Amino acid sequence: MEQHRVVITGLGAITPLGCSVNEYWDGLIHGRSGIRRISLFDASHLPCQIAGEVPGFDPSIYMGRKTARRMPRSTQFAVAAAGQALEDAGLATPMAEPERTGVFFATAVGGLDHLTSANDLYLAKGYDRMPPLYLPSGIPNIPAFSIAQEFQCLGPNNTITTACAAGTQSVGEGAEWIRRGAADIVITGGTEAIVMGLAVGAFSVMRALAFDYNDNPEAASRPFDALRQGFILSEGCAALVLEDLEHARARGARIYAEVAGHASSSDAYDLAALQPEGLGPSRAMRWALENAGVQPEQVDYINAHGTSTPLNDKTETLAIKRVFGEAAYDVTISSTKSMMGHAMGASGALEAVACTLAIYNSIIPPTINYENPDPECDLFYTPNQALQRNVNIAISNSFGLGGQNACLVLKKMNGAE
Repeated sequence: MEQHRVVITGLGAITPLGCSVNEYWDGLIHGRSGIRRISLFDASHLPCQIAGEVPGFDPSIYMGRKTARRMPRSTQFAVAAAGQALEDAGLATPMAEPERTGVFFATAVGGLDHLTSANDLYLAKGYDRMPPLYLPSGIPNIPAFSIAQEFQCLGPNNTITTACAAGTQSVGEGAEWIRRGAADIVITGGTEAIVMGLAVGAFSVMRALAFDYNDNPEAASRPFDALRQGFILSEGCAALVLEDLEHARARGARIYAEVAGHASSSDAYDLAALQPEGLGPSRAMRWALENAGVQPEQVDYINAHGTSTPLNDKTETLAIKRVFGEAAYDVTISSTKSMMGHAMGASGALEAVACTLAIYNSIIPPTINYENPDPECDLFYTPNQALQRNVNIAISNSFGLGGQNACLVLKKMNGAE
């Protein structure tokens, strides 16, 4: 069966660094943190009182007010970012080829805010006082549905919910639809709006968050640093327009990069912790490189999962060494979560955008707050300053609760191709 090549032609982003791709990228390459005191709810009773919130998001800019009122915040993010990505790709909406346009989107928890609100309303006032569509609007597939409805995408539609690996898997699996000829265009990405008391409280009980930076939020997320304590929860969304290469060329589209390969694996080990020797993550990286036809020494940049937790950063370092051998000490690595925090199911999509722009602009964003080297994390993590460097091949790692691992391989498109 003919395998179609898949390229990225449009990008959109709603992030703690701003509500556009330009603001997001500018923040990353200048090492700005999007971590702040929580304002979405009263967090004064919690041990961690900081998060990566999207500042000043106004859904009415992107959709009608009535439509927005029916949507959870995560779905609002998804529709907004998808619209940005389609505009960036130069695609008019509604879609000109609706049956050849698919949507493959990711989320870890969907509209959990809507679902908890529905339960609160039920307990306080009874079942008959709940809005009729309040519960259905919170289920995980609604961001993908809402994108399809808003832009009239009638092709295949799917949602992936593999926790923190979901955003990366959605890009890889969305590309497969194009690769096998099921679609010419796929809107893919991930969205999350999980900065809420339930989530911050639950991760606090797990001792997974950094607790000692409430008065210095920007310093809290410090992947691979010896003094890292835990991750910082965040929210946001990224959308990418994937397109069949020949379809993109025929309409004269700008091409950012090629989706060269992807893979996923399972630790089958623990609900929350990575297998300590990094076997699952190393399998995902190795299989993704094999899928792309790339040797480890050809990789220029790794956007690490890099959550800033003591165990995960150490384990990811081990996994990279397993796959790359001595080449692990030559490859450039960074964790953009140092600036963004961890947006769960959206993180992989946000990091796919970062990798795409690293390739397109020949700039590698830094790992900020890297001040104290850890002898168990002894690779090059691009400390504190972006690097101007040619990036031909980049990979993005995502490892999720439940032992879900995913890796995406992106490649520069040369003019002769």
